[in-house]
Amino acid sequence: MNHAQSGFTLIELMIVVAIIGILAAIAIPQYQDYIARSQVTRVVAEISALKTSVEERLSRGITTGTLTDLGYTGSNLTTEALTVAVDFVGAQGNITVTIGDDAAAGIALTKVAIERTTAGVWSCLIDGQGASWDASYLPAGCTQGTPSL
Repeated sequence: MNHAQSGFTLIELMIVVAIIGILAAIAIPQYQDYIARSQVTRVVAEISALKTSVEERLSRGITTGTLTDLGYTGSNLTTEALTVAVDFVGAQGNITVTIGDDAAAGIALTKVAIERTTAGVWSCLIDGQGASWDASYLPAGCTQGTPSL
């Protein structure tokens, strides 16, 4: 009587589990880095959208206000209150927010700023303060540093 083999042997199952474990060990840290990079980029995009409002207010001679005045509605990735003052006296200044709340742990406490010079040139500065901050989290067009204004 011949019995046909059905199912998997224990060694075959152990090999599959080992392969899945190795793949997970590589994929999970890569995914966490991807999440951190995308969250930093999202915060930069959210505050960069306020440039137009700042320029419009400056053209009308309004140099001070709050984040709410600029049209910022808040984010689940930043810790700023909407009443934070924004000051562009002399047509220069910056808008700075701190990453926190629902952000990845590696980028928490990182400060993101967009800065305007008197010549009207905008720049993006990121002061990486997170527990495991990595320069690879910087979006294109941003530099690591603290706002000078």
